Amino acid sequence: MERILSKQNNKVKAWAKLATKKGRLEQKTYLLDGWHLVQEAINAKAKFHAIMATEEQMQEHLADVPHGVPAFEISKEVAAHIAGSKTPQGIFAEVTLPEKTFNPSYVHDGLWLFLDAIQDPGNVGTLVRTADAAGFKGVVLGTGTADLYAPKVVRAMQGSNFHLEVLQGDLNDWIAAFKENDLPVYGSELNEEAKPYQDIHGLSAGALIVGNEGQGLNPELAKQTTANLYIPLLGSAESLNVAVAGGVLMFRLSLGN
Repeated sequence: MERILSKQNNKVKAWAKLATKKGRLEQKTYLLDGWHLVQEAINAKAKFHAIMATEEQMQEHLADVPHGVPAFEISKEVAAHIAGSKTPQGIFAEVTLPEKTFNPSYVHDGLWLFLDAIQDPGNVGTLVRTADAAGFKGVVLGTGTADLYAPKVVRAMQGSNFHLEVLQGDLNDWIAAFKENDLPVYGSELNEEAKPYQDIHGLSAGALIVGNEGQGLNPELAKQTTANLYIPLLGSAESLNVAVAGGVLMFRLSLGN
């Protein structure tokens, strides 16, 4: 097993570049930080390029590393450099960047979440994780949404990207495909004239769109929905965080009766 102690090592420089979208696209890989995410990738049989860990983490987890995957023991300083933080968990994996694209077969069953220009990485990751918890089949990240494999998004998803379909694409194409299959597409709107979300009952198939944190749902997308849903606010707050609102609506669509 190769030991890497210097931040100037070429492999370390390449791993550190995975924090950027340009680096991920060039290398066609992305980084997992922490044993929980690495274990999720192992369970999902993701394609590994490397495992990197400090001595303590390597001793604890080496037996679980898939056969044939190159393993590198790294110093704590190198781990901090790769993670971009002072308190890294000390174990990482470099895995292949998925290249999933739109497929009409995706729209025949199950519930889907569409993200319209959600810019905060924490919100994107939380929405994917919540979609997983609510039993959704997949999530589509539309134009203007934070990059799916940015480190903050990956951390916030907590491995849920291995449990359901997660793609990036043009939401207009997805909405059209759902409507062609007579499946409902609901939007989320901060508008008291929209349909109260309590009026919607549980669905076996369909889609929900949530919009940008500041601007809300794109008006052009809002015009294409089956209906737009409003969550009545009982207190004095002007609005809900998009991840919270998305969670309320997703569980209503999956469990409402």
